[in-house]
Amino acid sequence: MKVIEHEPQFWFLLQDGAQLLLDVSCEYSFVGYSFLMVLNEDEVSCYQNEGRGYLSKLAEAINFSCPIARASSSPYKQRNIQSLRGGEVLDAVRGWREAKVEN
Repeated sequence: MKVIEHEPQFWFLLQDGAQLLLDVSCEYSFVGYSFLMVLNEDEVSCYQNEGRGYLSKLAEAINFSCPIARASSSPYKQRNIQSLRGGEVLDAVRGWREAKVEN
């Protein structure tokens, strides 16, 4: 897994084989949390056509839909894989940051 794009203090895009994963730094009330999902085919296509701007719009949509709220009807709610893959993402981001410091 490797970081391929990022928006400081907002999101990371990672690649794991053929999959693209978006890790979004979200806020709900006074709580900050990380929301991680695999991009579907449509999202990958939009990213390929529109670039980073699309990812920022998608990250905003995720954050504003409050997928961690119990009463949320967020379309992203069921796509959160933070508990399954969050450790791998954290390791990839750490490695990416260390490599940036060395350069």
